[in-house]
Amino acid sequence: MSSDVNIWEFRSTSGYVTGSDLVDFRVEAVDGHIGRIDKLSEQAADRYLVVDTGPWIFGKHVLLPAGTVIQVDFEERKAYVDRTKDEIRNGPEFDRHEHDGDTDYLEKYAGYYGPFYGGPAI
Repeated sequence: MSSDVNIWEFRSTSGYVTGSDLVDFRVEAVDGHIGRIDKLSEQAADRYLVVDTGPWIFGKHVLLPAGTVIQVDFEERKAYVDRTKDEIRNGPEFDRHEHDGDTDYLEKYAGYYGPFYGGPAI
């Protein structure tokens, strides 16, 4: 994929408007539905979604960097990402307690998702 994607920023072509509430939007991977947005973080340098996968991955939550979002459909209340279900399933484990307040935690996500966009693996 293109190396001009900053995984921690929404793409300018995604239709996302800063400050929009995406909680409870459905999340669609390239190959189907994966869950609903449980949390949206808009920290200055690290924007991401926490997605509740429900029964799809046995009730787990996954973290998706904002750069994975290719389209936000406000009318349909859906966010489309450019990763497959397997790519998301195989991503780093998300632990809400470990993540809270720890910006170093995001490095493992950069190491996993970055190479999809031409970034370095960590």
